[in-house]
Order: sequence, then C-alpha cells, then structure tokens
Amino acid sequence: MKKLLLSLTIALATFGMAQAQSGLGIRGGANLSNVEGDLQNEDLYKNKFGFHAGITLGIPVVENFFYVQPELLYSTKGFKYDDSEYTINNLSYRNEGKINSAYIDLPVLAKITAGPIYFEAGPQASYLLSMKDETRVYLNDDLVTSSTTELDRDNMKKFELGYVAGVGFTTGGRFSIGVRYNGSFNDFVDDTPDNYFGEENVRNARNSVFMLTVGLSLTK
Repeated sequence: MKKLLLSLTIALATFGMAQAQSGLGIRGGANLSNVEGDLQNEDLYKNKFGFHAGITLGIPVVENFFYVQPELLYSTKGFKYDDSEYTINNLSYRNEGKINSAYIDLPVLAKITAGPIYFEAGPQASYLLSMKDETRVYLNDDLVTSSTTELDRDNMKKFELGYVAGVGFTTGGRFSIGVRYNGSFNDFVDDTPDNYFGEENVRNARNSVFMLTVGLSLTK
C-alpha cells in the first residue's frame, strides 16, 4: 500500500507541475476483457464488459506531433466463465459466473499525431484493488440464487507490468475517440486455490483488455 500511495503521489505531483504548459484531460470508456496465456482450456473463459475512467496529461515534446502522455485510470477487468447447464429431477439449471477485478492503471504513452489521427504506445503499471467472484444459478431461466465472494489478494499479483497500444481520431482539438489493446507481461495470480477457480490452473493466465476510449481535453 505504501508503494501505491507513493506512486499516486508522484503521478499527481507530475500532473500538477506540468499542467501549466500541458494538456490536462479526462478519459473514459468501455473495456472488453478476458485472460490469455498457457491455459488448460481456453474455451472456459469468455469476454466480459467493464469500464475505465480517469485523468490524462499530454506533455508536448514536438508541438502538434509528438507527446508524452501519462494517465491515471480506474479500470475493471476479468472474465466470464463458460455457462454450465445440468438437469436435476427433470429441472433445467444453468450456472453463470464471472471474475470482476478492479485496478488502478498508470500508463505512460508516447503519442504521435498525424492530422486528426493519432497513434500511441507505451508501458503500464497496474495495482490490483479488488477481485470478486460472482455466480448466479438459474432454474428454467429464472434466477434462483446469486452470490459474490471477495477473493484474497494475497494469492494474486498486486502489482502488474504491461503495455498499451492504440490508435484514435481527434475532433475539434478537444474531443478524441480511440481503440486500445492493454496486455500484461506477468500472470495475475501467485497461487490457484481450488475454491477460487475450481480445478482450472490459471497460474499462466494474464489480463487482456480491449478498450473503446473517449477523451476530453480540459485545456486547448
């Protein structure tokens, strides 16, 4: 936690010092997340929708061409389990489940503009805030039970190193819309307790996120 507070303090201080000569902005949008890696059965993991929101800072290196853009984002990731169906006493049941993860992301992007089009890429550090396992049981398509379990972060990688790459379009000098891919260099778990992920071994699973992101510059 001390490392997180130090990182956030440095990031916010950097934003504050550079704000006078740089472009402060806000960003938000939709996430489509899953896991990738050396998985036993990739068909068990499905895409899950989430969101991201936060602040950005465009620091010009070559005016109207090359920028360094640090960002501080809250981002939800995770995956859905493949639905399982079974019958008991001629009654049809269906299980649905998903892992919801909440992260603080700190990407530092190199951004190149070519007219209204921009390209961006760079490293990203992430900190895991929480991870929850949500399950629902349906009987003949009617919800019977639902539960949410907070997973122990001691079995997860709290700090994650990854990368971001994307392309987008700027309109009017202040609004932008783009798509990004957010990948990870390290697995998201340290251990795989049976009561978390059943018999599946996800030690080699890494977060994988596609983003549709909208930005607004607060300084022109």
